[in-house]
Amino acid sequence: MTLNKKQILSWCFFDFAVSSYSAVIASIIFPVYYVTHIAGDSSGIGDLWWGRAISLSMVIVAVFSPYLGGIADYAGIRKRMLFFFVILSAFSIASLSGLKKGDIIEGFILIVIANVSIEASTVFYNSFLPIIAPKEYFGRVSSWGFAVGYIGSILSLLIGLYFIEKSQYELIWIYVSVFLVVFSIPIFLSMPKDDKRSSFFYSAYNGMKFVINTFLHLWKEKSLRKFFLAYFLYMDGVNTVIVFSGIYASVTIGFKPAELVLLFIVVQFTAFAGAFVFAKASDSWGAKNIILTSLILWITVCITAFFISSKLMFFILASVAGIGLGTIQASSRAYFSRFIPTGNESEYFGVYSMIGKTSAILGPILFGEISKLTGSQRPAILTVTILFILGFSIIKGLKKN
Repeated sequence: MTLNKKQILSWCFFDFAVSSYSAVIASIIFPVYYVTHIAGDSSGIGDLWWGRAISLSMVIVAVFSPYLGGIADYAGIRKRMLFFFVILSAFSIASLSGLKKGDIIEGFILIVIANVSIEASTVFYNSFLPIIAPKEYFGRVSSWGFAVGYIGSILSLLIGLYFIEKSQYELIWIYVSVFLVVFSIPIFLSMPKDDKRSSFFYSAYNGMKFVINTFLHLWKEKSLRKFFLAYFLYMDGVNTVIVFSGIYASVTIGFKPAELVLLFIVVQFTAFAGAFVFAKASDSWGAKNIILTSLILWITVCITAFFISSKLMFFILASVAGIGLGTIQASSRAYFSRFIPTGNESEYFGVYSMIGKTSAILGPILFGEISKLTGSQRPAILTVTILFILGFSIIKGLKKN
C-alpha cells in the first residue's frame, strides 16, 4: 500500500475543519460565554449545566458510536454518514447565535446536539485512517492530522478574537458553522466512494450484529481490554481538562476573553509542535512509550494548576500542557490502529470512540458538581490527577508497543 498524498491531505483537512468547533465551541470561547453571559452568575450553576451538557452528549455518543460504525461498514455508507453528521452539527452551531441571557436550557440542548453530531462524525473520519495509510505510517499520519487541526484551531481563534473585540459573539457561532462545512469538503471529494451494499434499515439489523461480534471479539483480547480501561481513565482526564480549561482560566485565574483566546492560540502552537515532533517517534519509539510520557506530563500539569494563581504561571503551564495534548491524542489513535483487522475499521473505531466519549461522561459532571459544592474549581481540577495515574499504571503493563 502506497501513500496517496491527496487523500491524506484531504483527511487531515477534516481535522482542520473540526478544530474550529473544538477550540471555539467546546473549549475556549463558548464555554466561557455560556457560564458568564447565558448562566450569568458565579455560583457554579454555569459549570453545573455545562458539565451536564458534555456528559449527556457523551452518553449518547457512547451508546450509538459502535452501532453507527457497524451500519457504515455493513452498508458501505461511511461517507454519507459523515456528511449527515457534519451538516447537523453545523446547523446546531449556527443556532447558538439565537441564545439570550437566561437561555440555559436552550443552550444546553443545542450543545448536546452539536457535540453528539461532531463526535459521531469523527467515528467515520477515524475509520478512514487504516484505508488511506499503510500500518507503518499510522502514527505519522495520525499525528499529521492533529497537527493540521491545531493550525485550524489557531486560525479559528484569531477570527474569534476579532469578533470578541467588537462584542459580536453571535457572529462567532455563525462563522464556526461555515468553517466546519467549507473545510470538510476535501474529505468528501477525495475519500473512496461509498460501496452501498444494502438498505439502511437492513444494515441497521446487521450492523448491530457487527457490533455484538466486535464486542465479543474484543472481550477475548486481554491486551485490548486493558488498553480500553486505561484509555477510558486517562481520556476522562484529558476531556475534562479540555472542556473546562477555558472556564477555569477565566473564573479561577481571571483571564479576560481576549487574553483567554491569545493564551489558547499559544497552546495550539505547542500542541501542534507536540504532534509534529513526536509524529515519527510514535512509529520508531513506540506509541505506548509516547502515551506514558504524555501521562507523566499531564499529572504534573494538574497538580501544578491547583497551586497557581498568577496569569503568567498559568500561561506557561498551559503552554506545556499543549505538548501533552497533541501527543496523547495522536499516539492513542495510532496505538489502537495496530489492533484492527482489515475490513473492520468503522466498528472498531466505533468502539474506540465509545470508550473515549464514555470517558468524558464522569469527569465533566464531577468537575461541575465539585465546583458547585465547594464554590471553587481548584479541588475539581486536582481530582483529575487520579485518572491519569490509574491510566498510566495500566498502560505501563501492556506488552504491545
